[in-house]
Amino acid sequence: MRTRMKGNSGVAPKNARKTLIRLFAYFKFNRALFYGGLVFIFVSSIAQVLANGMLSPIVDLLGTNFDKALFVKYLLIMGGLVVFVSLAQYVGNLFMGRLAQKTVHKIREDMFSHMEELPVSYFDTHSHGELMSTFTNDVDILNQALEQSVSQIVIAAVTIIGAFVIMFIISPLLTLLVVVMLIVMLLATKFIGKKSARNFRVQQATLSEMNGYIEEMMSGQKVVKVFNYEERAIEEFGERNERLRKSSTEASTYGVMLMPIMGSLTFVLYALVSMAGALLVVRNILTIGNIAAFLQYTRTISRPITNVSNQLNMLFAAIAGAERIFDILDEDVEIDDGDVRLVKEYNGKKELAWKVPVSDNKFEYVPVEGYIKFKDVDFGYVSDQKVLKNIDIYAKPGQKIALVGSTGAGKTTITNLINRFYEINNGTILYDGVEINRINKKDLRSTMSIVLQDVHLFEGTVADNIRYGRLDASDEEVIKAAKLANADYFIQHLPQGYDTVLSRDGGNLSQGERQLLSIARAAIADPIILILDEATSSVDTRTEKLISEGMDKLMEGRTTFVIAHRLSTVRDSNAIMVLEQGEIIERGDHNELMENRGRYYALNTGSIELE
Repeated sequence: MRTRMKGNSGVAPKNARKTLIRLFAYFKFNRALFYGGLVFIFVSSIAQVLANGMLSPIVDLLGTNFDKALFVKYLLIMGGLVVFVSLAQYVGNLFMGRLAQKTVHKIREDMFSHMEELPVSYFDTHSHGELMSTFTNDVDILNQALEQSVSQIVIAAVTIIGAFVIMFIISPLLTLLVVVMLIVMLLATKFIGKKSARNFRVQQATLSEMNGYIEEMMSGQKVVKVFNYEERAIEEFGERNERLRKSSTEASTYGVMLMPIMGSLTFVLYALVSMAGALLVVRNILTIGNIAAFLQYTRTISRPITNVSNQLNMLFAAIAGAERIFDILDEDVEIDDGDVRLVKEYNGKKELAWKVPVSDNKFEYVPVEGYIKFKDVDFGYVSDQKVLKNIDIYAKPGQKIALVGSTGAGKTTITNLINRFYEINNGTILYDGVEINRINKKDLRSTMSIVLQDVHLFEGTVADNIRYGRLDASDEEVIKAAKLANADYFIQHLPQGYDTVLSRDGGNLSQGERQLLSIARAAIADPIILILDEATSSVDTRTEKLISEGMDKLMEGRTTFVIAHRLSTVRDSNAIMVLEQGEIIERGDHNELMENRGRYYALNTGSIELE
């Protein structure tokens, strides 16, 4: 059962420095853009510092012995530097913009690739909506921050260092005054930034939680309306929306507070430098040109600090998003230590076999036939809570094994163990005499197909959805599989037949039609083991007959496990296992169980019903 992924609310702030280092490590995949952008931004910042320095001789020329030729020369130099600054900044920002896009592209690839390697248990315990929020909201805000903030930080660093060097040359005393005021500004930034970072982390977690709820309500609209849950849904959404409003308000409060405070401190700094500089001019310690240049440098220093402060909101939100992204990337992938591989040819014959290592460079080949054996199997999703207890099952090739019991009895769990979606706690599961935990998971699953009650179809053509069972299948094989599943008739009557494009989850098909496509998809995979998980429980009797005929054809010669609530569909099974509370309480074929007059008999006669 899926549980909601916990947000970061109330959790101590994570290591932002570590997150940034890990994020910037992605730049190694695009070194040319990274270093090229840095060079252009660095050079433009130095050129801007030099352009500002030209104010001093220009102003002094206007106030003393005016030299027109020298004046024009200084103006041309300053104009050239300004033009160079503009061009270099444009190229640098262009490089950084492309770097951001390529970095986010790589992160998305890593996230999706990693997600495909995660175990089924991860998706059983994490909300799909919250995962989607990380893929969209968190990645988008990270992209914005990389495009804008990185270049601003580099410009600020180079500009401040360069300006300080020139300022110190002009007047160490005034520079000391600027340093004192900058310390005050940095302390204000640190205090407000810490508050803002924590609140933005809470905001991102709350937004993710709300997205998960919206996704849940959208996918369950029919249930919402059938049970008149609209008002309660609106009320619960309002509560989540209110939590988001409060967290967003707290985050933005500190965020918008920073810029006016920094602006005010900048004006104070400018005024103090002006007054102190005027006194130094009066005492002939500095020239008017020196003060004009120094004031410009003061603004040059304060402007990037203000710009970076303005970017902090986005930067903090991006760090929070990056932490959530890296949380996904840090999840343990599905472990596969199976050393037994599937081969399609052995001893000169084109037959499937398990290639079992028996010693160094020596192998034993076991034909794949479909024997499945559970021996004293115990399992629990939580270590101290057993879902299955002492399970013994033996299925021969071509047999149909039915699993019957109340909801939660452990029927689906048994099939999950056959697929190795989960690993058993105790006991043994054998496939053709080979321990299943020794078989490579991809090879193991390639010999199996599942037809579920809830069919998932992908956006694409009917043929593509059938071919999902085996991607290299030809058009003829697709049609053959559809005919085997009794799906060809309705497909031929679709607007474009097999080329008809399906909407998400096959919304333009009936439940029965989706189920028939699911059977065709399983058929084209040509499995050894077939699992049918309540495949006819949500269709009408006529459609059930069509589906049952398709499944009967599909089951021929295959080891099949059937989970069913409708007992009429399992009467022809070779063996029926009746489960309750994780234990097999009865086993046998239909006639044997009816003669025993136990729970199966009671279920068939209607004296009790499945819960």
